[in-house]
Amino acid sequence: MSSNMKTKASNGAFYERVRKILESAREGVARTVNTTQVIANWLIGREIVEEEQQGKRRAGYGENLLAGLSARLTTDYGKGFAVRNLELCRSFYFAYPGLLAKSNAVRSISSPAAKPEISNALRSEFEMGHAVGSPSWQPGRLHPNLSWTHYRTLLRVEKLEARSFYEIEAIQNNWAARELERQINSLLYERLALSRDKKGLLRLARKGQEIQEPLDIFKDPVVLEFLNIPASAKLVESNLEAALLNELQAFLLELGKGFAFVSRQERITLDGDHFYVDLVFYHTILKCFLLVDLKVRKLTHEDLGKFQLYLNYYDRERRTEGDHPTLGLILCTDKNDAVVRYTLGEDRQKKIFASRYKLHLPSETALKAELLRGLKSIAPATAAPSKKAKKKSKP
Repeated sequence: MSSNMKTKASNGAFYERVRKILESAREGVARTVNTTQVIANWLIGREIVEEEQQGKRRAGYGENLLAGLSARLTTDYGKGFAVRNLELCRSFYFAYPGLLAKSNAVRSISSPAAKPEISNALRSEFEMGHAVGSPSWQPGRLHPNLSWTHYRTLLRVEKLEARSFYEIEAIQNNWAARELERQINSLLYERLALSRDKKGLLRLARKGQEIQEPLDIFKDPVVLEFLNIPASAKLVESNLEAALLNELQAFLLELGKGFAFVSRQERITLDGDHFYVDLVFYHTILKCFLLVDLKVRKLTHEDLGKFQLYLNYYDRERRTEGDHPTLGLILCTDKNDAVVRYTLGEDRQKKIFASRYKLHLPSETALKAELLRGLKSIAPATAAPSKKAKKKSKP
């Protein structure tokens, strides 16, 4: 090899282009393998349900059928075909009956003389495109970004609307299966659904989380179990702040879409008096600064008043042309919703939000109870019937 050719081969830009080709090829192979496994498991589930159980959820001899099938497959192909795995294939088909509804592979299976070909399913599904929001894809359909582990995790979500939401969010945010599991365990759908009407819930199921106004980006409670802070620890705000920054990526995932970290302990000086904002973010979708204040105790009305000062300062001194009004989020261990309402008033409640945080992932029952408590606090009070209304005159 000439010295000139060696120089080209060692050139950084040249090497980077070759490396990207190889990385892209490897990603493509891995994605194809994952999608092939998903299709195969769906087809196995279909065979069990449609051919042997005649479409019924559970054939009378279903368990014996699966046990016999498991034994034969294990003998021929080795591990991976336990009865539990075959039950998952069956559940997968029931949960996603239209996964390959438009593919040639499914049409060919309906013919006894035709042999199902996974390659046909792969080709037809990839040709139709898979971008979220495109006319060719919708929740419940095959998507190459979702592996069998993703789908197996999604099977735990019984509510169709919630499952559709998690499908969209996993694809849009490129969630690994572990992150998808975390978001499901933390009841992300229910936390976002708390402040939405029926139309808002439908949009969540069809389009995922859309950021249109400040209320769309906040959740209550905020779950911070990834900090791994012991329950018995005597927590101080500086330690909480440091833990959040050490796990900044996980914290941003919990906060949601559009958050960009700016600074910590941002100093504000007013006529010689110094104040410090715990965390400063910029929201790239709402186009505004977002200030975060951390409290390791119950929120007070004094906290809210002081925080309003921070927002006023940012609006007057830090906002630039094109920025929308600054927003604030106070993370606290507890709060009195009535105190928050009366301290802030109707207008400032649109700019300052208070959320409880949980250092450990509560049980589903406890978290649902927390959500119901929050729902009651924002629901309009129902006037008690008057004594006169109770007394009805006799006909």
